[in-house]
Amino acid sequence: MTERDRTARPRACCAPERSGPAAVPGPRADARPGGAGGVRTPYGGWRELPGGTFRMGCEDGPYPADGEGPVREVTVDGFALAATAVTTAEFAAFAGDTGYVTDAERYGWSFVFAGFLPPGAPPTRGVPGTPWWRQVFGADWRRPEGPGPDALQDRSEHPVVHVSHADALAYCAWAGARLPTEAEWEYAARGGLEGQPYPWGAERDPGGAYRMNIWRGSFPDRNTAADGYPGTCPVDAFPPNGHGLYNMTGNVWEWCADWFSPGFHKRGPRVNPAGPPAGEARVLRGGSHLCHESYCLRYRTSARMGNTPDSSSGNTGFRVAAAPHTASP
Repeated sequence: MTERDRTARPRACCAPERSGPAAVPGPRADARPGGAGGVRTPYGGWRELPGGTFRMGCEDGPYPADGEGPVREVTVDGFALAATAVTTAEFAAFAGDTGYVTDAERYGWSFVFAGFLPPGAPPTRGVPGTPWWRQVFGADWRRPEGPGPDALQDRSEHPVVHVSHADALAYCAWAGARLPTEAEWEYAARGGLEGQPYPWGAERDPGGAYRMNIWRGSFPDRNTAADGYPGTCPVDAFPPNGHGLYNMTGNVWEWCADWFSPGFHKRGPRVNPAGPPAGEARVLRGGSHLCHESYCLRYRTSARMGNTPDSSSGNTGFRVAAAPHTASP
């Protein structure tokens, strides 16, 4: 098997990738040293996870090319994970403290779901094969739908979006944290349950109760927002899982530390796996508010996707991890 075979992935439909002549960034403005110092306590606090051995993956995932299987026993050491995804307010503190410029700002554009564009928005360019994604100039973490009112006041407790993998790493360096590995993420998302597709169990909407923020209705033309949110929701909306973690599925895709491969894990380490040593895309986990069973049934604990490290979109964020015993919850 060639290295290309090991790292090849299906084209991302849930979060498009930057490619082609439009993907030419402006100069990088490296962040000035910030003043956070030590390990910053995240919104919602830390959750200390003891680690252990669990059954990772899914034997019969709906998208074989994603590489969810086979189910295998994996062991992770103890670690701390933020109870929630990083909020817009937290990212604003980082950007204000360091002067950091995100990849979306450097490129001058990011991907926005077409249904969220405001009336009268300038013409945008679609993504071949996924026309619901639009290239919007001026879209970034401050302006999730493009030029217009600043989003910080209205969405300060929503997850920050339009952040690339590189942006997430820069935030981690400032906050004294890191991104979780894919194995840590799945161990945490399962909430102590064995072999269940959702962080709370076997049913997506147990007893008719909504437990996550996903697309409700028919995609991409009609979203009933029956779960209460047509777009992103606050990072601590909906009940937490058994580990006290919020929105591990739905709401926004979350970057992990690993390079993406559909098959490396089949022969890779089973103790503290960290993915292949190199690749073209980084792992994303958890699904988002745009996932719908008709085309993207990836709002499950074992679901995975890869995207290029400089890509950003209105449904991609991250949460941070740290060494165990970092802080009290």
